[in-house]
Amino acid sequence: MGRTGRPKGYRKNRVSQSLQLLVVEDQSDVAANIWDYFSARGHEVDHAADGATGLRMALKGRYDVIVLDLGLPRLDGLLLCQRLREAGQGVPVIMLTARDQLEDKLSGFAHGADDYLVKPFALKELEARIGVLARMGKPAPGSILSAAGLELDPQSHVVRREGQSIALTRTQTRILECLIHESPRVVAHERLARVVWGAEGGDQAALHTHIHALRNAMDKPFGNALIHTVHGIGYRLGEAW
Repeated sequence: MGRTGRPKGYRKNRVSQSLQLLVVEDQSDVAANIWDYFSARGHEVDHAADGATGLRMALKGRYDVIVLDLGLPRLDGLLLCQRLREAGQGVPVIMLTARDQLEDKLSGFAHGADDYLVKPFALKELEARIGVLARMGKPAPGSILSAAGLELDPQSHVVRREGQSIALTRTQTRILECLIHESPRVVAHERLARVVWGAEGGDQAALHTHIHALRNAMDKPFGNALIHTVHGIGYRLGEAW
């Protein structure tokens, strides 16, 4: 499948502006369904059936989005994602897993995932989420943003606080970028959802999970919180009122 073989039923029908996808999934039926669905829509799909192969391909290839299972042989999906981020690879990653607890999602985000989809899932939903991740543009080099004692480099997905560098996912970077631009004003849930998922928006529960993961990365290690909940409205960045 892909560089490691093609599933039965493979079809190729290229269209303009196709995406280059890497699917790291050890369940052959799941991988084949994803392959068929996206290749039929003109996208290029590579596949790896274990984590070690997936990491090697991810580091060598130029992918628009990586679809990553967690329970993989040879290298767990969480460690794969973590090593990818440690190598400086900012390619968007969406994790696929049967693990559906909040702590599982937070662990995925902490290891560098941009999105998290629980099995079983609809291929149309996966397509929509991949589309959102692929549309996340890259900011111009040198565009350092600052507010509330933070310095954010949107290109490298790194925020500095009190002299410490904190690596963020691409989704976390977009949320924090919006909060910095508006600081110390409140940003409504609906606007942050559009920042993450585009015009179609997303559900508030998923947004809260992203915010929770961002707080764990950026606020928890320090003595005071900078991201504050304004109940029923949204979030703001700044010192406590």
